[in-house]
Amino acid sequence: MKRILLIEDDQIVANVYRNKLAVEGYQAEVAPDGESGLKVMRTFKPDLIILDLMLPSISGVEVIKEIRSEEAFAKIPIIVFSNTYLTNVIQEAWRAGANKCLSKSSCTPKDVIEVVRHTIGDSGAIPQAQPMVLSAEERMGTLTDTKDAEFQADLRQSFIENLPATLYSLRAGLQALVKSENEVTRLKQVYELYRQIHAVNGNAGIAGLVQIAHMAAALEALLKEIYEKPKNINSSTIRTIASAVDFLGILFEKGTLPDKQDLPPSKILVVDDEAISRRAIVYALEKAKLKSTNVEDPQQALQLLTESDFDLVFLDVDMPTMTGFELCAKLRALPQHKKTPVVFVTSLNDFESRTNSMMAGGNDFIGKPFLFIELTVKALIHILRNKLLSPRLAGH
Repeated sequence: MKRILLIEDDQIVANVYRNKLAVEGYQAEVAPDGESGLKVMRTFKPDLIILDLMLPSISGVEVIKEIRSEEAFAKIPIIVFSNTYLTNVIQEAWRAGANKCLSKSSCTPKDVIEVVRHTIGDSGAIPQAQPMVLSAEERMGTLTDTKDAEFQADLRQSFIENLPATLYSLRAGLQALVKSENEVTRLKQVYELYRQIHAVNGNAGIAGLVQIAHMAAALEALLKEIYEKPKNINSSTIRTIASAVDFLGILFEKGTLPDKQDLPPSKILVVDDEAISRRAIVYALEKAKLKSTNVEDPQQALQLLTESDFDLVFLDVDMPTMTGFELCAKLRALPQHKKTPVVFVTSLNDFESRTNSMMAGGNDFIGKPFLFIELTVKALIHILRNKLLSPRLAGH
């Protein structure tokens, strides 16, 4: 029987994967963090290791480096759960010696089993018809391949039942962050909120709730970045975090139906006369696989808006021939863009500029220089909210 070591700090996720592996005939052990994972590895001597890159205390990348430094495990296959918005971490994992990266937001237990089989093959063991004594979460993992749909439905239902408590906890964490009076407590609250969102990402992923998982993954990446670079904890990033938590509340209520799980295609327009700024916005959107059209001339942008529908518009303010405020007012006069989300991206951060952006019909505001992942989070909020609450989808 092939042995699998799973290093995962979320107990529910770990139980689901451990018991799904057991059903498939693998002997699985779980460790809740990197340090204990390394200890278990040396005694359990697994044939394959699955680990989450976002572990507490010792990161997944550091765990991989330690594994590869020991001769007995230098060539053992390592599969990692990654956050696709954390591209730098994924690249570090590859360099450290990971063999396969799976997106925690979108992979299911069935996907993991397929990768394990491809990597080390079937164990040849015949799974027991019934495990001896298992918890409610563990019983989820005892269904056979023929019941994958029922298995996924059970996971989804269990996750949905816990959403009110999850949202209460997230809002309490956000409130504690907003009320933090010094850098030490603020950093502590950022970390605690980050760990909470990390759990939402993982649990939504295994439950097949794609939109919730992707929104949580982007917010997780933002929280991780500002935790590692506290100078970026400011009024702008805290507002973005608050908006994301509020929107997760909407997703928890309206985004759990099976027909709401596909990430919607979108058309985004970026208008900025500075080439570097345009490229930065486009890059941030690409992190969420959001396609965009970018132009430097406001008049050309107005022509495009007249001719086509867009799901989201990013506007610079200080542009020649026409300011962003003027362009926003003109696009609001177009029937198809009366409610199109508009986000101003500008170096003008004063109160008057913020007021003018709202008076011109803007929905949101982000100041230059901005964090790529912050802009990504804002884009996802507006795209998903617009699609979720669209009148033509309201009857679903």
